[in-house]
Amino acid sequence: MGHRVNRVGEQMKKELGEIISRKIKDPRIGFVTVTDVQVTGDLQQAKVYISVLGDEEQRENTLKGLAKAKGFIRTEIGQRIRLRKTPELIFEFDESMAYGNRINSLIHELKRDEQHDDEKKDEN
Repeated sequence: MGHRVNRVGEQMKKELGEIISRKIKDPRIGFVTVTDVQVTGDLQQAKVYISVLGDEEQRENTLKGLAKAKGFIRTEIGQRIRLRKTPELIFEFDESMAYGNRINSLIHELKRDEQHDDEKKDEN
């Protein structure tokens, strides 16, 4: 069961990326990357994690645009992937990239402070 769910998730990720970038013409939808799709065990729901290039307003507009196009996207997925019932789509932001960037900047900040402290010791 788990293997099939993963396969469906991976297939949906590939197809969603294609559909969002090529088929949807909504100007609110910016540059979107589908980073992951997690499908429930019963294949009823799919959480689609997306990353959007731009500021907070662009992110929100993209989410609104995707919500509006949800029916169309689901129909497209249904035509491309043979399933008895196409999963309900839930779009969410993938915060892992922002989290990773934050951790990265904190590490660089610590290194800078450390170097600064070392330079001060050398002066004394």
